[in-house]
Amino acid sequence: MSKEVIVIKLGTAVISKGDGTIDTAIIKKVAAEIAALSKRYHIVLVSSGAVGSGKKYLKDYKGSLLERKAAAAVGNPILIQLYHKYFQQHKINVAQALCERVHFSNRIQFLQLRQTFTTFWENNIVPIVNENDLVSNVEIKFSDNDELATLIAIGFDASHLILCTSTGGVLDDQKKIIPLIEKVDGSVLKYVTKDKSGPGLGGMLSKLTFTRLASSLGIEVVIGGLKGDQPLKAALAKKNGTCFLARKSNLRARQKWLASGSITLGTLHVDKGAAKALLNRKSLLTIGISKVEGKFLEGEVIQLMDEDNTILGVAKARLDAAAIIAQLKLKNVVAAHADDIVLFND
Repeated sequence: MSKEVIVIKLGTAVISKGDGTIDTAIIKKVAAEIAALSKRYHIVLVSSGAVGSGKKYLKDYKGSLLERKAAAAVGNPILIQLYHKYFQQHKINVAQALCERVHFSNRIQFLQLRQTFTTFWENNIVPIVNENDLVSNVEIKFSDNDELATLIAIGFDASHLILCTSTGGVLDDQKKIIPLIEKVDGSVLKYVTKDKSGPGLGGMLSKLTFTRLASSLGIEVVIGGLKGDQPLKAALAKKNGTCFLARKSNLRARQKWLASGSITLGTLHVDKGAAKALLNRKSLLTIGISKVEGKFLEGEVIQLMDEDNTILGVAKARLDAAAIIAQLKLKNVVAAHADDIVLFND
């Protein structure tokens, strides 16, 4: 890919009016700016708003999982028609790309996804990405579109990830936007509440979790708003919202694919000894695993977490979940080989 890749995520709150309906003025502005940016960059647009667009068509909508699935199925074509209308004004077509977790956890399907997006860009088409809510089970759903956008950014080796939010950035204790953050740590997290941004699934804590992941893998992240004439261009120039500097990453393409499956079905909790061994580039042995969460198969990507519930990194499992549980504290069996482990070092 000759051009740099930029992933832009629009949250439900940032593209919706107070009554929950889609703000067409925002869609029009975003389409115009992405049309301009697409001359220099390959763009992936991850857009929420499908559930909000479709829920009014369901009687007595209460927000259950099945109702959200149905609302998303109704709302996705409504949303894509809006994007089609306003991108067409700039002679750009759009494609609807509904993703599932298997597109990231399975190497072959992931490569096919990349090749399909390359075909879009070669034909002046902007992919509009959302989760395939209709078929995604609750156990295998993305936590929210912040995660989906992050995994695309990592897997596609993006230079920038822009997460658009109604708050306009990370706010300090005076409710002012912090323009630059070099590292996501306790000094930053203390400003964060667990409130969601209106009708969306995520919140600032979610954004910071995935920002930490993306920036540690060499992606510059901006959490910003959509106010002003060219907010996306301003975000790229570090003049909109909060910018998180990219850290140097020497990971190979396959390792980045492993990282793009980072928040997965499975988690291995490791003790201090195992955590130290991992940091010294050793394989993970079952004797160092204190707890197994989730159901995963041999060869699937799982996340590694220390005793402080900090995500150390990800790995391709050499055993399935049941086999690891059976071996806990009994034998020194390799649960993940060192070559199949990617760490997110601070």
